[in-house]
Amino acid sequence: MTVSNDASAAGLPDFLFERQDDSDDALFYAEPRLVAHIDAATIDALTAFYAERLPANCRVLDLMSSWISHLPADRSFAHVAGHGMNAAELAANDRLDEFHVQDLNSNVRLPWADAAFDAVLIAVSVQYLVNPIAVFDEIGRLLAPGGEGIIATSHRCFPTKAVRAFHALPPADRLRMYGECLRRTGRFEAPEATDRSPADADPLWLLYARRSGPGD
Repeated sequence: MTVSNDASAAGLPDFLFERQDDSDDALFYAEPRLVAHIDAATIDALTAFYAERLPANCRVLDLMSSWISHLPADRSFAHVAGHGMNAAELAANDRLDEFHVQDLNSNVRLPWADAAFDAVLIAVSVQYLVNPIAVFDEIGRLLAPGGEGIIATSHRCFPTKAVRAFHALPPADRLRMYGECLRRTGRFEAPEATDRSPADADPLWLLYARRSGPGD
């Protein structure tokens, strides 16, 4: 399914999701980048948040992932799937039981079945989505009822590939915008937000919401 921009239909201006570089994302991500995108203290804070929210033996999809999933080392999961833009990065991620490469800005429909996961995570990557509503709707399809979507954000990015909203809006407004995108799918309970930024480190702002109702 090709992504169409439904931001205007949802009451959000299209220009928020424009980018400086709208060329093929596959070209930009062709070379692996085995680097950390947030610093060590912020990674620890994100891992601690996952430890609070993710039950043992749940089924996890790490969406827009790379070579690190930030999952708690002492937590066992029934299955961990990864999605990203570079096969070499995903192959280096030792927490993944499987992975799938796909550009969500071209095609939002992922290969997994309805209600296949209990948690779907996006770590410091949501700023690259040109149509977050469509992607969040797909996350809702993939989550079992009561499952949770967790979106972790910070302040770093690849500037030319991040949407205008990431550059123009302050963090609280970005979270409100993505919360509204979740709400507009009709698949989630009211999202919650929290600030888990460590002192003297990269900030960490989190948005999370549970899947409501039966799968569809």
